[in-house]
Amino acid sequence: MDALLTNFFNLEVFRQVLPFLLQGLLTTIGLSALVIPLGLVGGLGVALLATQTSRRWVRFLVAVYVDTFRALPPIVLLIFIYFGFPFLGIDLPKLLAVALGFLLNNAAYYGEIFRAGFLSVPSGQMEAARSTGLTRAQALIHVVIPQAVHNVLPDLLGNSIEVVKLTTIASVVALPELLRIARDAQALVYNPSPIVLAALLYLALLWPLVRWLSRLEHKNLMAR
Repeated sequence: MDALLTNFFNLEVFRQVLPFLLQGLLTTIGLSALVIPLGLVGGLGVALLATQTSRRWVRFLVAVYVDTFRALPPIVLLIFIYFGFPFLGIDLPKLLAVALGFLLNNAAYYGEIFRAGFLSVPSGQMEAARSTGLTRAQALIHVVIPQAVHNVLPDLLGNSIEVVKLTTIASVVALPELLRIARDAQALVYNPSPIVLAALLYLALLWPLVRWLSRLEHKNLMAR
């Protein structure tokens, strides 16, 4: 038991590395605040293209995009963007490369969630909105999209939680997010306690969101 505490829950190591891990936590929060809205906007655009157009070739291209980026490991995508684009003459800053990689990946996942939301809204809602004099765009913005978002809010929140945890892949381009700082600290102190502390910080960050998600899921279940 003493060996376990010394190697994984060393309070002295916790005290030494906490200031550095808090800096990494702020980077993780900032990165999440950037890539989640980008993914939501991109996913909404993907869903609109998939559900609101009558052009089969557009729907086909959207399906190819979604299937490709849901199947492609995001870490491989990020490595290709950051290390491969320079060979094409495109040298992206670390943050921009990470943002682009997450946008391409997250838009595919959020797009499928939004698409399910749109399909859950009865078609009569659009017709009723149009009958009041609203344009198609106005009906989408004021009637259809709010209902679609409400119907899939638990899925959007659940995916967003996964995106926060997925920000750890930013370490492959040396972006100093929480896990990257923890691994560097582990190498300096020769003790895995910084990794455990990083996990505890993730837990503190995501626990309220997980509880909110559980409440939403329970509320939706009771409403059925």
